[in-house]
Formats: sequence, C-alpha cells, structure tokens
Amino acid sequence: MNRGQSVFTQLLGFVPFSHFEHLVDRFESNHGIKHFSAWNHFLCIAYSQLTRREGLRDLVACLNSQRSKLYHIGIRGKISRSTLADANERRDWRLFEALGHRLIAIAVELHQGEDIGLGFKEPLYALDSTTIDLCLTLFPWADFRSTKAAVKAHTIVDLRGAIPVFVHITTGKVHDVKVLDLIHWPAGSIVVVDRGYLDFARLQSLHQRQVSFVIRAKDNTRYTWVASREVDKSTGLRSDQSIVLATPKSKLAYPDRLRRVSYRDLDTDKFLVFLTNRFDLPALTIAEIYRKRWQVETFFKWIKQNLSIKHFFGNSINAVKSQIWIAVCVYLIVIIARKRLNLPASPQLLLNIFEVNMFEKTPIDQLVVDAILNIDDHPLANQMFLF
Repeated sequence: MNRGQSVFTQLLGFVPFSHFEHLVDRFESNHGIKHFSAWNHFLCIAYSQLTRREGLRDLVACLNSQRSKLYHIGIRGKISRSTLADANERRDWRLFEALGHRLIAIAVELHQGEDIGLGFKEPLYALDSTTIDLCLTLFPWADFRSTKAAVKAHTIVDLRGAIPVFVHITTGKVHDVKVLDLIHWPAGSIVVVDRGYLDFARLQSLHQRQVSFVIRAKDNTRYTWVASREVDKSTGLRSDQSIVLATPKSKLAYPDRLRRVSYRDLDTDKFLVFLTNRFDLPALTIAEIYRKRWQVETFFKWIKQNLSIKHFFGNSINAVKSQIWIAVCVYLIVIIARKRLNLPASPQLLLNIFEVNMFEKTPIDQLVVDAILNIDDHPLANQMFLF
C-alpha cells in the first residue's frame, strides 16, 4: 500500500508549483513538446543535484532504475539520454532563473528578522565570484585562456541566511568589477567585497546612492591622513583613520573622505587594511563585517562540493546556465526546508541525509531528528579491535 510522501516529494512541496506553471506559460517552455514537460525536466536535474550524479549516462541509469517511484511524482515512462540532452540544449534557461528568483524571495522573507550579531539592522551583502573550469574543446564559447575555458558565477549572498540573492553567469574573461554596474543595491544596505572590486569611481557611485561598503585596500593605495581615533590593540586593531585619496585620478574618482581601518587577525597573524564610508560603526565592527564575507566563499565551496556543477549535461551556454540555476534552486529548497521545518542540521548534513533517503516515506523533520539523535552514541572506546 502506498502511504505517505517520499522525501523527494516533500522537498518538491517547497517549490511554488502554480508559479512554476505561470513561468512555463511565460517562456513557452512546453511549446511544441509532447512527452517531456518543463516540470519533468526540472525534476530530473533536481534529482541529479540531490543525489550528486556526475554525468548524463549516470543520471539516466539511476532515473530509470527508480521508474516505479518516480511515477508518483509525475515522471511517466522511460527517460532517454537524447530526450534529456535535447531539453538541456533547447529549453530556455531563463525559466529556471525565474524560478530561482521566486525561491530567493521566499528564503529572504523567511530570514528577514535574523540577527547576524554585529549590532546593526541594515541588510549585509557579500559579493564575489567563483570560476568553474571547462574543457575548451567542448565549450569553445566559454573562452578564458588560450588552452582553457571557464564560466564565472558572480554571486551576492545575503549574510542573514547565506542566501544567494543575485547570480550572474558570464565567461571566465569578464572582470569581476564590471558586475558592479549591473546591480541595483537597496539604499541603506551594506556591501562587503574583496580588493578585486576596488574601483573608486564605482565606490563613489555606491556612496552617492546611500549604500555603505567595506572593501579590503590594495597595498599600493596612496592617501593623505586627515584624522585618527584611538583603538584597543588587544582586539587586533592597529589604526582607525580618516583619509583622502592622494593621486589625481583616484581623488577625482572618489573626492570624499574615506575611513581606513587596519587590523591584524589574532588567529592567522595576517595584516589587513579596510576602506569604508561608514564612520559611525566601531572599528572592530568594520573588521567583523569583512570576516563575515567568508560566508560567500563557504557558499561557493558548499555548492561545488555538494551539487553537480562540475559535470555538465550539455555543452551549450543554455545547458550550462540551466544546470547552474537548477543547482541554485536546489540549494534554496534546502535552505527553505531547513528554516520552515526548524531542522537542527547544517545544509551540508541535510543534503547527505536527503541523498540516501530520497524515496523513504518518513516526514523530513522526523528523518533528520532520527539521523542526528544518536550521532555520538558509539564512541571509539567501545569498538572492538580487529587485531
């Protein structure tokens, strides 16, 4: 007797299906297609992400081995490699991008009041990019170097919940700083970036739009000292200064005062210098804001290690963008499920649990509690020796 819903079905319940159908009509994603709908396409690639399949042959074999179970979520009949490959090549990737934006809105709303522990209420965003290496022979459109291809995923993460609120996919040649021109930051927000985004004209534009920034300074940044504030050096702070830029070009690009905070990390003994247009926050808070930037690096590491974006199921730019956006959607589904069900586990542990229990008919919250309840019940001291 078929009772209950599988874990896969429960996770799909966090996807707004009616909105997905609206998007299908908007992009005409099922136009001229009889047997492999956009929803089935999404299910197949989402399955590949949740179970970490590493190739099209691998994915199709696993899907067809679970045909009786996939029937109950709407996938009818056998899936062929040609059908899935054609869908990846031809179905407009913007469908999955639009679904991702809807899931982003849901995740942001769920984490709206979350405190990041720095003593201010403004939203804090981290911007960075990650490079995904490709084979130049298979992906000639993604030229990066003379013997190498790559795409970049330029990403903004809302640090209130490690939520990717902006993803822009380009070839590897596009410089990171150019993406700043595409982003419409909300007034009153705080942006933290690494020194690869140091462009004083663009920082001035942020300042004029009432957007705060914290950026790591380059070693060759020339400036004139204006004033200093006392700092507690036991915290790692070394100086807190008001400065103006010294070279004619940089002074023309950013004529206002900047705040320069230098800090030595007590754990790594690394010396760091930050520039910001916020003069009201404590100097140590400026350093802590930059420390929070590493959450975007953690997101990149998580998505590369746990989701299938190293092996693409098609060679066109449409196929690559479709797969990356569905990977982002799966990450967001896990984040949303974790928040709504109040699951006491990290996203990485949740993905591991879901992977081996995809078709178990146990409520997700009960499954996770059972998985972590006795996680330390068998200490090594109680194990028998083989020799």
